[in-house]
Amino acid sequence: MPAIIQADKLTKIYKLGKVEVPALQGVSFSVEKGEFVSIVGPSGSGKSTLFYILGGLTPPTSGSVIIDGVDFGQLSDGQRTAMRKQKIGFVFQKFNLLPTLSARDNIIIAHDIAGKNGGIDEAHLKRVADFLGISDRLDHRPAEMSGGQQQRVALARALVNRPSIILADEPTGNLDSKSSDQVLKMLRQSNQEFGQTVLMITHNPAAATYGDRVIHMRDGEIVSEEQDPQWSHHL
Repeated sequence: MPAIIQADKLTKIYKLGKVEVPALQGVSFSVEKGEFVSIVGPSGSGKSTLFYILGGLTPPTSGSVIIDGVDFGQLSDGQRTAMRKQKIGFVFQKFNLLPTLSARDNIIIAHDIAGKNGGIDEAHLKRVADFLGISDRLDHRPAEMSGGQQQRVALARALVNRPSIILADEPTGNLDSKSSDQVLKMLRQSNQEFGQTVLMITHNPAAATYGDRVIHMRDGEIVSEEQDPQWSHHL
């Protein structure tokens, strides 16, 4: 199958005064359409920097990122923002829900930000909410929900516009083990049910096994890859 994400010789160097700190050192890999790939590594391995570069949120020092055939580096800031809105759904460790809005309004705000024509697809919103088990929480504000429920709302926000790619950065970092397992299963199932490509960043080797493939990072480099990590036993 064709690659939907292609990273080629990515480097990222941060300057702290006169000191240069390399965060990425020549990282290259690809993700096929419909694949679920986990990137795992300890703190300081460069995985979060890689996440922000792949999402077009920060530029690399050198190298290229091609998303669905389009080179991010050849786009203006406005074009890159528009492409993110159309192609990518983000899930972060912090739920990033607006506290004054209901769960439903937090979900559909992604539709508004993306500038989609017409109203929200209510049938798809219902399907996503049912799928994630939050249909009975749509009128609740974040403070009235558990951490696991808030992360499901954040996942629904990422799914509602049917983006081609879901980028998840430590999506279970603020959750207990039970809620973590539930969110990981839902990410896995959303990959299968909706056919979306998922790339998940995690420090947790057990969480990483939910992917079809696990890429291990250390010191800004890819050190190994693991195919078919037996995620099926989680389901």
